[in-house]
Amino acid sequence: MRTTKEKPDLQKKVHEVPHKPGVYLMRDRFNRVIYVGKARDLRKRVSSYFLPSKLAQADLKTRAMLEATWDFETHVVRSEAESVLLEGKLIKEYRPRYNISFRDDKRFLLVKIDISEEWPRFRLTRLKKNDNARYFGPYADAGALRQTLNLMRKKFGVLTFGRGAPTERELKSSTYQVPVRLSEITAEQYRERAARACEFLEGHSREMIDALDEQMRKAAEKMEFEKAAELRNMIDDVRQTTKQVRRFTRGTLPSAIDPLADVQALGDGLQLPRLPRVMECFDISNISTTHVVASMVCFRDGVPDKDCYRRYRVRTVQGQDDFASMAEVVRRRYSRVLLEARERNPDVAEFSQENPADAIDRVSDKSEREFVAVRLPDLIIVDGGKGQLSSACRELQRLGLHDLPIIGLAKEHEEIYRPGRALPLQLPADSGALHLLQRIRDEAHRFANAYHQLLLKKRIDESILDDCPGVSQNRKSLLLRKFGSVNRLRKASVEQIAATEGIGPKLAEEVHRFLQRH
Repeated sequence: MRTTKEKPDLQKKVHEVPHKPGVYLMRDRFNRVIYVGKARDLRKRVSSYFLPSKLAQADLKTRAMLEATWDFETHVVRSEAESVLLEGKLIKEYRPRYNISFRDDKRFLLVKIDISEEWPRFRLTRLKKNDNARYFGPYADAGALRQTLNLMRKKFGVLTFGRGAPTERELKSSTYQVPVRLSEITAEQYRERAARACEFLEGHSREMIDALDEQMRKAAEKMEFEKAAELRNMIDDVRQTTKQVRRFTRGTLPSAIDPLADVQALGDGLQLPRLPRVMECFDISNISTTHVVASMVCFRDGVPDKDCYRRYRVRTVQGQDDFASMAEVVRRRYSRVLLEARERNPDVAEFSQENPADAIDRVSDKSEREFVAVRLPDLIIVDGGKGQLSSACRELQRLGLHDLPIIGLAKEHEEIYRPGRALPLQLPADSGALHLLQRIRDEAHRFANAYHQLLLKKRIDESILDDCPGVSQNRKSLLLRKFGSVNRLRKASVEQIAATEGIGPKLAEEVHRFLQRH
C-alpha cells in the first residue's frame, strides 16, 4: 500500500521561491507530476496559484489541478528562453495530465551546416542526426532565429536553406556581396565565410552587436526612428540567438547548487587536511565479461572538469572482479601521474626521500598552470564499499601515496568508508556534501557505461565481417587496423581495400560488394 507524507504548508513554502525565471512542477499526494509550467518570475507565478481568490475564479481544469496539488517544486534557470526549453523537455518526460501544449513531439529548431559539402549551407531542422554536420541550438524563439539567419546572409554572405552549389539567382543577388560578390569567389573562399558565421552562432557576436548599436544611435540622432527601431529589434534578435543557452537532457534538472559551498561542507564533513578542490572518482563497469571498463572523472571546485576525464579497458583481470579491476585502474592512473611529474621536472626524483605527493605539490606550487595536468587530487573517491577501498589503498601505498585522502562510497545506503575506520560515515541526506559526492559518483557511472556501450557497439559493427566469405580473423584484424572501423571500410574503394596487406584484388572486390549489401 502506498504511503504519503504529511502535506507541506504551501503558503509558507511560496515565500522561499526566488524572483527568478524557471519552471515549476505540481505534484499530487503520490508524488506524481501533474502539471509543469514556466515563469519569468517564479515567486509571482507560483504564489498566484495559492491566493484565496484564485481557486474561486479558476476554470474547471485549473480548479481540479489545484485541488489535486499536494506539493510543488521549482527549478531556477538563467533566462526566459531556457525556461521554455526546460518546460518542453519536462512535459515530454513526465506527460503531466493537466498539460496540453508540448504534448506532441514537436521539437525546437536547430541550425545545421554540413561542412563536408563543397558549398555548405545553413539550414533549419528539428532533428539532430549522428552525421558529419555541425548543429547549433536548440532555439526557443523561432522568429529571432530566422531574422538572425537573414542578417547572416547579408553580413557574412553565406547561403541559407536549399542544397548544393549557389543557383544563378543567388550568384546575381546583391545579398551575397560581403565583401566580394558570391560569383567572384571560390568554394574554398566561401568556406572561410561559413567558418566565420559558425563562430558567430557560437556566441562571438560582440563585434556585430556593437556595429548595429552604433548604426542605431546614428539613426536616432538623424531622427530616423523607424530605422532605429528596426536596428534595435535586430540587436535583440542577435542577442537572443547567440546567447549561450544550456541544453536540458532527459532526467536532468537545474538547481540552485552552490558548488563551492558543497566543497567546503564536504571538507568539513570528512575532516580533510585541506579543501577538496580537485577530486577524482573511479567506477568499474562490468555489465558483461566481454569488456570490463573503468572511468575516472574529475571535479574541480565542485564542477566537472571534462578535460581531465579518463577511461580504461581493464587488461589484467579475468572475469568480473571489481576489487582487482579497481586496483588496476588506480595503479595505472597514479603511476602515470608520478611518471609524468618526473619527466616534467627532475626535482621529483625517483629515489628521493621526499614523499611523492609532497614533491608534486612543491613543484606544482611553482607554476599551477604548467603542472595542473600532473597534480594529485585532494580527494580520491571509489565507487564501492570496503573491498574496493582496500584494493585502491594497497595500490596507493605501493606508489608511496599512502597519505593521499581516499574514501569509498557504497551506493545502497550512501555509506562513506574511510581507511582505518571500522564504521562507515553517513552524512545527512539533505547535506550539500552528500549531494556533491552523489553527483561525482553518478557522473563516473555515466561515463563508464557510455564507454562500455561504445565498445559494445564497435564489437557488433565489427562482427559483420565474420560473415564475409574469405575474411579470416587475421584478415579482419588487418582490415580494421588499417581503416579503423567497419564504417570507414565500407566507404573505401576496391583499390584502397586491395592495397591492404594480405588482401588481394579478388577478395577486395568481394569485401566491397558484401559491405554494400549489408
